Amino acid sequence: MKKGGYLDLFLTFARIGGLTFGGGYAMLPMLQKEVVENRKWATEEELLDYYAVGQCTPGIIAVNVATFIGHKEKGVLGGIMATLGVVAPSFFIILLLAAVIRNFADNVYVAHALAGIRVAVAALVVNAVIKLWKKGVKDLLGIAIFLLVFLLSVFLSLSPIWVVIGAIVLGLLYGQFAPKKKGEEK
Repeated sequence: MKKGGYLDLFLTFARIGGLTFGGGYAMLPMLQKEVVENRKWATEEELLDYYAVGQCTPGIIAVNVATFIGHKEKGVLGGIMATLGVVAPSFFIILLLAAVIRNFADNVYVAHALAGIRVAVAALVVNAVIKLWKKGVKDLLGIAIFLLVFLLSVFLSLSPIWVVIGAIVLGLLYGQFAPKKKGEEK
């Protein structure tokens, strides 16, 4: 199989979609490993950008990010293949579970297994946040925006799109009015 072809996009995102529990944010560590480190389809900064835009656009973050990366690599058909890859495992797993869920819904072992999965996913998300922090928060403005967004998301029920739009506005204002360093263009 040719590395970087349509089938590679589909299979890579199928593996990511099939082995990730907990949604788009839980997928981030695997995306960083596969897409950034192994295949070099995106940089860490691009992955952050895809997540930010994916958060602001309708639909599931994981699907949006897969579409962006597939499109970047192979155009429209690449976007379609990556998207199909990331959703196919969930689709078939949900079909299977829907057929048997009533038989296992009250099983104590299933409940404990799911509780363990939730804890593991939380740890993976924290790890991804630390990696994203290192790449995305580079100065006092970044720290201020991070803290503001964190506090707003904890204490208010704002839509993530408003939070991201607010961060965009703050970043643009800072870029426009901040004192320029020596050698920077206006």
